[in-house]
Amino acid sequence: MAAVRSYLRRTGPAPAPARPTGTERSHPNGAEPAIEVERLHKRFGDLDAVRDISFQVRSGETFGFLGPNGAGKSTTISMLCTLLPPTGGRARVAGADVVTERGAVRSRIGLVFQDPTLDEYLTAEENLRFHAELYGVPPAVLGPRLDQILDMVELADRRHDVVQNFSGGMRRRLEIARGLLHSPRVLFLDEPTVGLDPQTRAHIWTYIESLRRAEQITIFLTTHYMDEAEHCDRIAIIDHGEIVALDSPDALKAEVGADRVEIAVLDPDAAMGALKERFGIEASISEGMVAFYVANGEEFVPLLFTTSGLAIHSVRVARPTLDDVFMTYTGRTIRDAEASTVDHLRAGAARMLARRH
Repeated sequence: MAAVRSYLRRTGPAPAPARPTGTERSHPNGAEPAIEVERLHKRFGDLDAVRDISFQVRSGETFGFLGPNGAGKSTTISMLCTLLPPTGGRARVAGADVVTERGAVRSRIGLVFQDPTLDEYLTAEENLRFHAELYGVPPAVLGPRLDQILDMVELADRRHDVVQNFSGGMRRRLEIARGLLHSPRVLFLDEPTVGLDPQTRAHIWTYIESLRRAEQITIFLTTHYMDEAEHCDRIAIIDHGEIVALDSPDALKAEVGADRVEIAVLDPDAAMGALKERFGIEASISEGMVAFYVANGEEFVPLLFTTSGLAIHSVRVARPTLDDVFMTYTGRTIRDAEASTVDHLRAGAARMLARRH
């Protein structure tokens, strides 16, 4: 026990991160925020999909909404793009109110939906021309703009090809090009790389980052991919319709501070009790393993084997990641959260079927 007391004296417990206020008011260089949200709320019947969230997106930044499926990401983006009316609160996008100035908002934003929306029977250029017609892009501007956008996403040589023959990555690039065609001030990307393989996802992000620099626009994206969120200047972690953390990826990981340790044991409940009793450590079960956070994890592991009395089959130690940030604020990993969401939806569907019978 002397070794345990010595370790705890030197390290101490990791401090709990503070919850975000979401209402920062300092604007860099006096610039107006690209997006301002105050106590935005959306209710579907008895379900509160988005719960009084508040945040600002600075002009020119890439801002990410990170959370599991069903957390409220797509609902939020739908309200900001005027596709869903809020139940309460207010929001302004590119200087216009999403309720009272819907037309102004729509003219100033681009939107890439989570699900594909291209017409597969049209060519790449025909899809873009149809979009330009809807947004009133002047004919004198359209020709040069088409050339510019197609060059940016490296589809100029496929402009006359039918979209039906495009790969998934090419379609996504074309959808991003379409969202930028009318020169929006804010580009919304709802799960921009969902369903794509890792290599294609990396290529898409190369395009997104180069397009942001070239177009000098603000990007707001939703994602449940941790590596994708690393590309953002700042991210808001959303869970059950609430923002639980908001900062840069590096700052959020620094808040966790401690290393993440995962151990595989025969009796997880007994292991969690032993960790609490001997070390004062609060642990949880994540993906079948007992997970907890300690300072200097590599130093703590030998102590765990020699003094805990646990039969440990395997152990993993890792520096903080965004998944650790999510677990710190919510008590579970994003994969566990998505699994529980699926279970919840299945239970809801079962109840609906039972009522019908």
